[in-house]
Amino acid sequence: MTRFRTLALAGVAVAALTAASAAPAEAQGWHRHRGGGGAVAGAIVGGLALGAIAGATLAPPAYYAPRAYYAPPPVYYAPPPPAYYAPPPPAYYYPPRVAYRPYYGW
Repeated sequence: MTRFRTLALAGVAVAALTAASAAPAEAQGWHRHRGGGGAVAGAIVGGLALGAIAGATLAPPAYYAPRAYYAPPPVYYAPPPPAYYAPPPPAYYYPPRVAYRPYYGW
């Protein structure tokens, strides 16, 4: 509300200064149809400026997309899969054909 009030007061002040600084009109013949192009251009530029200020003042605020958040981590963890212990399968080996006898013998 304060932003609107500030801009509205600024617009009123600009309008008051423009009205106060306006030169009085002279109704003499040599003023007719000469040198009036600057006033028209000034009116167009001033109208565009005041229209832009009024449009910016009355425009609704820009809304942005909501902020993106990461999902929170899970509160619990699933238990590990059950592990089973199985003894190794029996291995059958052929006996050696020649017995090894070390040097110190037996």
